[in-house]
Amino acid sequence: MNEANQEKESAAEEKLIDDMAPLELAPKSGAALEGNSDMGNAESSSAPNEKGSEGKARQPDDSQDELTVIKAELTKYKDIALRAVADLDNYRKRMAREKDDAIRYANSSFLERLIPILDNFELGLQAAKVGGGQSAVQDGMMMVFKQLQDFLASSGVETIDATGQHFDPNLHEAIAQEENAEVAEGFVVRQLRKGYRLKDRLLRPANVVVSKGAPVTEATLTPGAGT
Repeated sequence: MNEANQEKESAAEEKLIDDMAPLELAPKSGAALEGNSDMGNAESSSAPNEKGSEGKARQPDDSQDELTVIKAELTKYKDIALRAVADLDNYRKRMAREKDDAIRYANSSFLERLIPILDNFELGLQAAKVGGGQSAVQDGMMMVFKQLQDFLASSGVETIDATGQHFDPNLHEAIAQEENAEVAEGFVVRQLRKGYRLKDRLLRPANVVVSKGAPVTEATLTPGAGT
């Protein structure tokens, strides 16, 4: 009987030990979990702080770069605007100048066609004078010729008189050259056809004969001549 009781008591003690084992392990596992959670919270709390500090450190540099880009773009568009204003101003000036020239020289083509008619009319008058006598027809032609000249003058046309003037390629057209002891070299000996200009624009150059200077003689070619 004693042995049976001892076996029952030992079995009861083993069962009690087995029941108490999970209770002893539970607090330890809970503490471990709490420790892990604390460590996680610490890491998570430290991570945002590190990110925040990095963001604060980088923010001034980013703002400075953006400001530099904005200034560069502002300078570029300012230059474009200034160029556009300058181009517009040049365009307005050019258009005003072309308009003024169109008004000043509006009749240039008409006057250019009228000048040859005036030349022929003058030639007819010269022929009538050579014939001698003073007739009413000749007087009438003189009056018409004078009216044509007055019309050209009122339109701004000026006659180019090149006789005795130094040859100017901008106003004169040399038809020939000849030696002349009385007219210096490079000067106009005579004018064959009148020239005309409208204000500062040449309508027709004057046809002229230009002097080559005094003729060359044997005396001038002989060495020691004139000594």
